Amino acid sequence: MNNTVFGTGSNLAMRNISNLDTLKKMVQKWKDEGSKIVLVSGSWDLIHEGHALYLEVAKSYGDILVVGVDSDKKVKRRKGPRRPIVPQQERLRMLSHLRSVDVVTLKEDTAPKWSLIKAIKPDVLVATKSTYSKKEIDELEKKYCKKVLVHERMATTSTSARLRLVQIDLANKLSQKLSEKIPSMIDEVIAQAVKPEKGK
Repeated sequence: MNNTVFGTGSNLAMRNISNLDTLKKMVQKWKDEGSKIVLVSGSWDLIHEGHALYLEVAKSYGDILVVGVDSDKKVKRRKGPRRPIVPQQERLRMLSHLRSVDVVTLKEDTAPKWSLIKAIKPDVLVATKSTYSKKEIDELEKKYCKKVLVHERMATTSTSARLRLVQIDLANKLSQKLSEKIPSMIDEVIAQAVKPEKGK
């Protein structure tokens, strides 16, 4: 059992199914066996407690939780050139260690809109408020999944906010260090500038 998708180990080789055709077949098999499929997607950069709680809630709506993971290129396009902090392979591996996660799958930047949702047609799609509009939710429920459940983020501080706090802290420390060094640096530059040349 340890060497299967539902084993106790992280077993990334088994849990990471990024080929949509393969994933579609596996999901259909689980559905035929009576399992309820839940899908949730995100970047999952710098995984924290809020992510873990959110995934636990998502898993509670069904039997098998499939987690879509935005590729590095997709994250950069959505969040800026300095993201992600953690590369895609490491994010996939970290998620596979979480007890609530059954399958992880990489979402490439070039993939068509909703390709993962269309492929597996989950019983429940879990998303945050900012993910889909009311019109999109209506379309998703009509065509691709039985239910879209919108949830608040499960943390008071998002990954982006945490990074901003880190950047502010680093900027303050750098400013302090520079304020200590700059006077002596200026004195050194002035001394070099007025230093008489040899032989004069």
